[in-house]
Amino acid sequence: MAVVESWLPPSREHWELINYLWQFFPLFTLMQWLVDFYPQGKTSIPSRFNVPGKIAWAVMEAPGFVCLLYCMFTIPATQGIQKLPAVNWLMAALFSIHYIYRAIISPLFLNPSMSPIHPFILVSALAFQVINGTCIGGYLAGYGPSTQDDWAGATIRIQFGLLIFFAGFLGNIYHDDELREIRRAAARNQKRKAEAQGEKGKEGKVGKVYEVPQNGLFRLVLYPHYLCEWIEWCGFWIIGGSACVPARTFVINEVTTMTPRALTGKRWYIERFGKEKIGSRRAVIPVLI
Repeated sequence: MAVVESWLPPSREHWELINYLWQFFPLFTLMQWLVDFYPQGKTSIPSRFNVPGKIAWAVMEAPGFVCLLYCMFTIPATQGIQKLPAVNWLMAALFSIHYIYRAIISPLFLNPSMSPIHPFILVSALAFQVINGTCIGGYLAGYGPSTQDDWAGATIRIQFGLLIFFAGFLGNIYHDDELREIRRAAARNQKRKAEAQGEKGKEGKVGKVYEVPQNGLFRLVLYPHYLCEWIEWCGFWIIGGSACVPARTFVINEVTTMTPRALTGKRWYIERFGKEKIGSRRAVIPVLI
């Protein structure tokens, strides 16, 4: 059953149109290079319209893998495909694993707290996820390779791509947890102080607590979790091969929208902690950016 007839899931003609237009997304990120307005996370702003961070993050990130899986279970029948190749399902699983972590496990179960998110960011990110999930989902659901023969001779490439993907994924989790540890440490300190003052159970909630992380790639850049995510999706693209335009577009779109965010974040770090504290750290790519 279609959510939006011939659009979700998309017909082949509409999928080709969406996939083509999605390649021009970097043009919409030009404004990010000109202004520092990004009301989320460290640069969140007070607003009566803000949505609680954890809820907003889950709502805006989850539609990506939901749309992808929806395409995987609906499009094949419209194309007369009885069984999709195993690699198609492998790529769908990798995409879903990443976003189950990013959209559900991380914000709802692991993060001690999250800054509120402005509706502008929520709606923009949700739209990104729906379009991106539809592009990749359509490709994997039958508009791209649809038989095992289409993957013939790709075993080494797939294995190499998997290695890159999981290196990036594990790096992403590691550096995310370094950021969480800052607030967990603050919570432990707050708890100890409350207990010392005989106010056990009254330690309260830990709000915004920021420090300059010191471990892992944080020694070289301020946003290594961004870099690791790019590595992860490069691995995903390698698995799909040069013909997997949606995976290539995804990598390019992520880099073009996240790089200005990292540069804005670096300016924020310098304003808050000073140039001496930040030292020679780059924003996101060691030595370069």
